[in-house]
Amino acid sequence: MNEPMLESQWYTTDELASRLGVDSSTVRRWRTSSPVQGPPFVRLTTRVTLYSAADVEAWLTERRIDPGTAA
Repeated sequence: MNEPMLESQWYTTDELASRLGVDSSTVRRWRTSSPVQGPPFVRLTTRVTLYSAADVEAWLTERRIDPGTAA
């Protein structure tokens, strides 16, 4: 990650869920499952979890499937 963390954009669980078009409970389930799934996150408190936009972009890119190159 090249951009300093404090200068990147951050999403709350609800904001990330809205951006991805999923329910907030889905995002919460990703981070509480074993093993942990979903994009990297920062837990500030037991009630506040944030997601870096850069981390979310990288996570989505890793999961992207191009049908033209899929085996």
